[in-house]
Amino acid sequence: MSWNAVFLLLLYHTAQTTMGRRWDRAVLFPAAHRPKRSTSTPLNPVLQSSLEDVELLYEFLLAELEIGPDLELALKDEELLSLRKAANFRAICNGIIPKRIPDIRRLGASLSSCPGVLRKEDFERTVLTMAYVAYRAALAHGHQKDVWAQALLSLFQALRHDLMRSSGPRGSL
Repeated sequence: MSWNAVFLLLLYHTAQTTMGRRWDRAVLFPAAHRPKRSTSTPLNPVLQSSLEDVELLYEFLLAELEIGPDLELALKDEELLSLRKAANFRAICNGIIPKRIPDIRRLGASLSSCPGVLRKEDFERTVLTMAYVAYRAALAHGHQKDVWAQALLSLFQALRHDLMRSSGPRGSL
């Protein structure tokens, strides 16, 4: 076997392995790994990297949120909106987490069949999806309220299952 053939075989294996790993990462939230030309937000943004970030995320969720007709989430608090982390929050909420019931159901099914413990960013995005679904359930009426509530229950059960699988902390904060 010539060196060129060995090199091509290694290159092929590396490409296949890299693509496989990227796909594995992108299964739950594929939009996190797709670059968007129209925004300057980083690829695969994450909110929580310190305890202060966790507290800031809590403030974002407690702040008054508004869902526009295009399903875009907006923070109404000008002070919070001016923070650098608010851009990542908007990018995750408006570009990564699912907002339509079929996509949320698909996420719930993927979470329930996910082997191992969720990575920190997937856990964070699932929690944000739950917050969005809870907000939509609170605004819905009749049958739609039941549909949103069922989606919320599905996500909650998947996260509870993930928490039971993990016995230690989920990475460093």
